[in-house]
Amino acid sequence: MSKKILLINGPNLQLLGVREPEIYGVATLPEIVADLRKEAGLLGLELEDFQSNSEGALVDKIGGSLSAGIDGIIINPAAYTHTSVALRDALAAVALPAVEVHLSNVSGREDFRHRSYTAEKCIGVISGFGALSYKLALRALAEYLDSRGK
Repeated sequence: MSKKILLINGPNLQLLGVREPEIYGVATLPEIVADLRKEAGLLGLELEDFQSNSEGALVDKIGGSLSAGIDGIIINPAAYTHTSVALRDALAAVALPAVEVHLSNVSGREDFRHRSYTAEKCIGVISGFGALSYKLALRALAEYLDSRGK
């Protein structure tokens, strides 16, 4: 039985490809997800994706991940990275291995982007590699799950 990975994308990521392409690149979210789905297949993983601009919907999706049989989470909380104790608490509550992803190098941007509430509940953070950040996160999570025998 293949492992199930939940990909969660937060606010405004539905605008990728048109939103500040000099920062976030020109790939659209559907393109990124399609590429990641192919990569997941090569790794023997099943990928479920979810995007919402609503913090509550994101919290609900994380909260339902255990009953959905999810083995690990890749999350780009977007702006909620820097503000959401609720997302942090949801990740802590389900205690699934999670990797935080950012297209841009958030450490090289505005000061308010340097603090992540969600990162401390993740096994790692990958940022600054554009759409490739998602593939790197998927590979890292797959290796982590394999090493833990999950």
